[in-house]
Amino acid sequence: MEELLDRIIIDPNILAGKPVIKGTRIPVYLIIELIANGMTTKEILKEYPELKEEDIKAALLYASKLLEKK
Repeated sequence: MEELLDRIIIDPNILAGKPVIKGTRIPVYLIIELIANGMTTKEILKEYPELKEEDIKAALLYASKLLEKK
């Protein structure tokens, strides 16, 4: 499951260093926000076809790991 985190990158040259899905400019926070607002995985994938289901799982896992450290 930890290998999912390899799908997330932090690069100061991409979205001011916010965590994004590798190979995109889609920030992790956007995926979390979409889920919080009731979008399903299927709806997110339709809206953002460059994403894969594993990217959504990676965003959730990343958020979980951040909160775990607090």
